[in-house]
Amino acid sequence: MDKEQVIHQLRAQLHVSGHIIGAAVGSGMTAKLAALGGADILLALSAGKFRIMGRSSLSSYFCYGNNNETVMEMGTREIFPIVRDIPLLFGLMAADPSLHMYDYLNEIRANGFSGIVNFPTVALIDGKFREALEEEGNSYNREIATVRLANHLELFTMAFVTNAEETRRMIAAGADVICIHLGLTKGGLLGAKKHIPIGEARNLVEEIFSICKARNPDVLRMIYAGPANTITDMRYLYQNTDCQGYIGGSTFDRIPMESSILNTVKSFKRYKDLAEENPLNRIMDRNWGEGNVVDSIRKYIEEHYMEEIQLGELALVAHMSPTYLSGRFKKETGVSFTAYLMNFRLEKAKELLSSGSMSCKEVARRVGYEDYIQFSKMFKKHIGLSPKDYIASN
Repeated sequence: MDKEQVIHQLRAQLHVSGHIIGAAVGSGMTAKLAALGGADILLALSAGKFRIMGRSSLSSYFCYGNNNETVMEMGTREIFPIVRDIPLLFGLMAADPSLHMYDYLNEIRANGFSGIVNFPTVALIDGKFREALEEEGNSYNREIATVRLANHLELFTMAFVTNAEETRRMIAAGADVICIHLGLTKGGLLGAKKHIPIGEARNLVEEIFSICKARNPDVLRMIYAGPANTITDMRYLYQNTDCQGYIGGSTFDRIPMESSILNTVKSFKRYKDLAEENPLNRIMDRNWGEGNVVDSIRKYIEEHYMEEIQLGELALVAHMSPTYLSGRFKKETGVSFTAYLMNFRLEKAKELLSSGSMSCKEVARRVGYEDYIQFSKMFKKHIGLSPKDYIASN
């Protein structure tokens, strides 16, 4: 799909539905599902591939692989064979020193990509590292020059921007879409813990899109996720800014995948008891606040003290090392796991012996001791009386 076709199709979507939806994908599967869901444009980004691998989108900024090679292979081998009728943009790392950009852009077009988007972008890097990159020549200027050259070659261009100056320069370079990158997407297991508030995002969007309308009213105006990862967030920005489209990365792949796979596996694992109050369920959740895992284990002991309980098995279920879980249990309760379990069983044994409704051997079995002799020795050592003498004393 060439540049004119892409622009015509996206403007038709704006006219009919009032907005454009883009999806930053990392596999053929996510591309196919995004297309079936109604995405108007797809972005093949190395960040998407890393998300599918269970890593943060920030992995794109480390030397884990060649970003451009990853995107090229993903597009040609995974996405194009199954998704052909939706424009696909190439997430291009313009700072790659090995590229002859003119030739590489022609290769991108020859392989079927409709255009490019500047990602990973230097715009998301700040501080001393950004200063060092700029001094070395790996600056945002390279991305601007690449967008300008891509336009010359009749490739559709989307520019990630984060401030007013970047916006002005990308408009001057001829970008077809100005997309405000609002930072890593919040939410889910790997989501950003720190992000700008949605109100602050709205102010930034208003500032940048006012520049777009003044400099080039025809440029398409979109936002990229960040703090906006729900329909409510998107609607808020649509209603309070001149935004024309929304692009989701983690919003459309990582977060839905995390929740659906997690909950599906949970439901199969716990088919006997899906109740949230089941302490074993809470032990398996692995999403601990302070004290939650220890509280859940204590609750589990209350309900299963009559059975064999091994700390090592509970640690495996909780995906923790036995040593770590043992130390954490002692830190929060003041006693070791073994001592806590023994004391709990002996207190239960005292209650049962006091009731006089069962024999000493039956009491031993009821509190988890199959060996009565061992039970009797433990009871006398810690209570001061044998089980029989304890009954007599009551």
